[in-house]
Amino acid sequence: MKTQLISIAMIVFSAVSLNCENLATASDEDQKAVKAATQQFYSALNELFTGEVEPMKKLWSHQDDITFMGPDGSFLRGWKPIAAEWEKTGSMKLGGKVEAAEIHITVGQELAIVSNYEIGHNIGADGKVEKVKIRATSLFRKENGKWKMIGHHTDLLPFLSKPSTD
Repeated sequence: MKTQLISIAMIVFSAVSLNCENLATASDEDQKAVKAATQQFYSALNELFTGEVEPMKKLWSHQDDITFMGPDGSFLRGWKPIAAEWEKTGSMKLGGKVEAAEIHITVGQELAIVSNYEIGHNIGADGKVEKVKIRATSLFRKENGKWKMIGHHTDLLPFLSKPSTD
């Protein structure tokens, strides 16, 4: 039993070490490309607030393993439900503008993690200006040489939160 635990620990340590090496070897080109993909996401998000959905759809991977945990409390898996969520959000025409602040990017050979604040404002259903300052984490994967978003997770926004179904 003790030998099995030591073997498992060595495998986990090796995997973590290998992953860290992959992160350390990301090229300057990949660093710049992930930064550009992050900027494109926030540009697409602000276009979404005007009802324009296509820029957001182009940025995302269209695979079934992607996830979106949005400011309304949703937890969506796969391209079809996420695309439908972007359509719904676009139709709300929330207005306003949200920007990324305090961006921290970690880039590996095929995966990247971006953590930041989303700061700005939207217009609520009642026409009231709603301030936005939430934490966000975005995940990107290199697909066919391009960095595509495969996950986005934010804090909740009270004016968008769905009632609990528990």
